[in-house]
Amino acid sequence: MSIRLSADNLPVISGIAEVPGYDRAGLSAGIVHFGIGNFHRAHQALYLDDLFKTGEDHEWALLGAGVMPGDARMRETLEAQDWLTTVVEQSADESRARVIGPMTGMLPVADSAAIIERLADPAIRIVSLTVTEGGYFVDSAGHFDPGHPAIVADGKSPDQPQTVFGLIAAGLKRRKEAGVIPFTVMSCDNLPHNGVVAREAVVGTARLSDPALADWIEANVSFPNGMVDRITPATGERERRSVQQDFGIEDASPVFCEDFRQWVLEDAFPAGRPALEKVGVQFVPDVTPFEIMKIRILNGGHAVIAYPGGLLDIHFVHEAMQHRLIAAFLEKIEREEIMPVVPPVPDIDLSWYFGEIKRRFSNPKIGDTIRRLCLDGSNRQPKFIVPTIADRLKDGADVTGLALESALWCRYCHGESESGTPIEPNDPNWESLVPVARHARTEPDAWLSIASVYGDVGKSDVFRERFAHALGALWEEGTERVLTRYIEGNL
Repeated sequence: MSIRLSADNLPVISGIAEVPGYDRAGLSAGIVHFGIGNFHRAHQALYLDDLFKTGEDHEWALLGAGVMPGDARMRETLEAQDWLTTVVEQSADESRARVIGPMTGMLPVADSAAIIERLADPAIRIVSLTVTEGGYFVDSAGHFDPGHPAIVADGKSPDQPQTVFGLIAAGLKRRKEAGVIPFTVMSCDNLPHNGVVAREAVVGTARLSDPALADWIEANVSFPNGMVDRITPATGERERRSVQQDFGIEDASPVFCEDFRQWVLEDAFPAGRPALEKVGVQFVPDVTPFEIMKIRILNGGHAVIAYPGGLLDIHFVHEAMQHRLIAAFLEKIEREEIMPVVPPVPDIDLSWYFGEIKRRFSNPKIGDTIRRLCLDGSNRQPKFIVPTIADRLKDGADVTGLALESALWCRYCHGESESGTPIEPNDPNWESLVPVARHARTEPDAWLSIASVYGDVGKSDVFRERFAHALGALWEEGTERVLTRYIEGNL
């Protein structure tokens, strides 16, 4: 018999899982967070839960916010269970459930007035966000796009904004007018220089209606960069059933994640911050080396195994790691092409880090899917793969494996696996990618002409030749044969 997750049932649940060991009635919100999804609850929320258990910083609790339809569903779900979440941390050998409770509530979704009012509250000293890599309104050059229709609309109605960045700008305007110290804006998304990207979005949105406010934000508001890391798959019926059957907890939205987590933050919080260093967060002057390491070795590694896995109809990530050729492809491309252009990272050995990556990818408990790794390549490739290609080309170094990775992505976007199984749309730009991928079968340069992905890399004669060769070989010989040739040094 399972127990429904609720505050009243925590004493009973404490007999079967770890529960918050602090008085949740004594929490007060110091952070408004946009995007109460799985990653946030397995990462930032869990770190805060750890901190609150020490008896400290209870004035830094979380208050959720959101503007998307999914946020409304999440609000309804979490409210029904008193803002509690079951987090299941999984290693290859064991699974451990814990209930976390650092949230005090969630503002009405897309209610501009209510959200702005709370953002203006002096008690709120950090506004954090996880709105996904593609949620920052960037253009093909990777910069904020003030011409996006949603941003244009906020520029015309700055007092009734509908985007996260319009709301943040409106909240900062209210604080400026009231003489209240501005909050820190902390991006928790998996982006290079995520603080810089967030700054561009907030300042750019403000500038459309109030240039003076935009200047004030640039001069007075802190946007620390941060590197976040924890593999956190989507929740489905499988996960809900597992929590109920394995742990006896009835949770409508549990979170499953690996046992590894990492958070590196620039220490730039003028309005104050919780003492997260006491629970494992690393504060540094410059997060850039950590960002590059993670984005290129881990996220780039995900891309390396994703597309051959998708073409070979492999479902789970750990199954891809059990495939001899895919595992060898990852090993070779990481050690020979990716890691050599990753700059040194303070106190971290890159070989050790890559060993951890392989262990994490191989964890059978996570249930992470190849389809999730293949998702949104048009946004992820320019961030996770193309910068490494650019550095290799600048150094005059070999790009055979990286060209093959790009060719595998192109072949995947053709829309069917090697067995002929249709690949369902798996990218916001899927409808435009598929015809280009099909054209590239006979004209490979068509794929590299996607400027929003490849930029100047797509104009490189060296890369174009290697890409065309790899794509042609994939069509003629198939994924496994081409991987074999690359691994043996014969591609």
